Amino acid sequence: MDEREDLKRYVEAHAGLMVVRGGGADNRAWNGIRYKTGLSGKNAGAQALSMNLATVPPGAIAYAHIHEGFEVMLFILEGRVRHDFGPELRYSVENEAGDFIYIEPGVPHEVFNIGPGPLVAVVARSAADEWDKIVDYPSRHRPSAAASDEGVSG
Repeated sequence: MDEREDLKRYVEAHAGLMVVRGGGADNRAWNGIRYKTGLSGKNAGAQALSMNLATVPPGAIAYAHIHEGFEVMLFILEGRVRHDFGPELRYSVENEAGDFIYIEPGVPHEVFNIGPGPLVAVVARSAADEWDKIVDYPSRHRPSAAASDEGVSG
């Protein structure tokens, strides 16, 4: 079963309204972040939007990257996060549960779970293909490819 078919099995289709019950399955990972199956072009036919739930384990880092050509908005449900961002990741901002975050296209950023428990956030993207247009950005925290194939540190 390919990824598209796997994701579609979680969706209820109702004449133009799509539903994923219970927050979806926790079945995908990217760059140290676990994702529950949400809605995207891959399973709901969305043209320019995707949304899912992301969990970053305590002490983990989602290594520096850039969203190429799409916007991201986050709502922090649980935990504390620090984003190092901008050229050479020289700026930093901390957020916690209840905060909204907007990331412009092309802004380099690195995500650190700085709380004692998991960081949980709703993630909305102005791209139906989710993370297909994400480009790595240099980071002093990123281990060599041989040291880690999932991007989790901590």
